[in-house]
Amino acid sequence: MASKITDASVGEEAYKRTLARLAHIQTQLLRTPQGNKLEGKVCVITGVGSLKGIGRASALLYAHQGARHLYLLDFDETNLPDLKDTITKSYPNVKVTTIQADAADEKAIAALCQQALDEEGRLDVFFANAGVATIFPIDKITDEQFMRTMRINVLSCFLAIKHASKAMMHLSPKDGKDDTGGSIILTASVAGIRSGAGPSDYSASKAAVNSLAQTSASQLPGTNIRVNSICPGLIETGMTAPLFDIARARGTAGKVGQLNPLRRNGLPEEIANLALWLASDDSSYVNGQNIAVDGGLSASHPVMPGRMA
Repeated sequence: MASKITDASVGEEAYKRTLARLAHIQTQLLRTPQGNKLEGKVCVITGVGSLKGIGRASALLYAHQGARHLYLLDFDETNLPDLKDTITKSYPNVKVTTIQADAADEKAIAALCQQALDEEGRLDVFFANAGVATIFPIDKITDEQFMRTMRINVLSCFLAIKHASKAMMHLSPKDGKDDTGGSIILTASVAGIRSGAGPSDYSASKAAVNSLAQTSASQLPGTNIRVNSICPGLIETGMTAPLFDIARARGTAGKVGQLNPLRRNGLPEEIANLALWLASDDSSYVNGQNIAVDGGLSASHPVMPGRMA
């Protein structure tokens, strides 16, 4: 007698396959030969402090692809020594400088860009990844909270564009920089594309980041400086860890990320892959774009699965 297939058993099997996919993605660096997509490039990444973050994953991938010098900044210095040690042990030819600073502090960002010029004669990539997530409904958001979110998420990106673009226009033929140019990458969110992915203050801040990518690209014509934003969907990072921890405690982890067509959450490594592409010359004609990495979540209006209307 054939055994009865239940919705629960189908769900469990699907979740096992999802976990296998995620594990495969997480071992990408171990399976991929070191490359040269960022050979000779001097790069800044902010928001690198989380052990499960997009910034850390991007720093490791940039090193794997031959970056010349990585300047890595975070407000919390706790995990910076570990990140530096991890990179220098695996990639001894990559220079690593860690900085404890506020990504929304203009003096700190200006000094960081100047440091890159003083030490390397050039700045090629600035990945403004620092940010904060919030959870409060609109009636619970104070004006102080709203402005704090805007400062961390938006001002940090504005300062990155302002000072990185200036540094990217610096010429230094002896250091291999005989023309202006560079790539500025901003971390936004699908919450900045349309509603339904975050509270009002967070969503407004990420919409502003997307606008900065577009307007800044338009205001840097003829410089060969590109500005783009990445719009992650639900990614398991240190910032979103509470959501995943609650789901696992309830035994509902398999339901996380089910709203998008891929039926799963994403990983920092998947955002890092796009950050690498935007940093490299592979994306040399991509400018002023807000690129979603969300499993297809933002591709559709809400719809009942299996129904046309």
